[in-house]
Amino acid sequence: MTRKKRKVWEYWCKAIGTKAYGDDKKADYVAIIRTLWVLLHVITCLFIILNAIASHGWSLLGFN
Repeated sequence: MTRKKRKVWEYWCKAIGTKAYGDDKKADYVAIIRTLWVLLHVITCLFIILNAIASHGWSLLGFN
């Protein structure tokens, strides 16, 4: 992994929570699981929004 990618990965890991283990390999696995959990929530929210738009129309968001 390049230095820049490693730095971005470190920032992302800090953003999703504290380091789970002192060992970097174990901590990376936990960070991957947390990332998948965040993505699941984002995707779920998008589907909820899309359902609301489908049910109520774009006027729900202020578009006429």
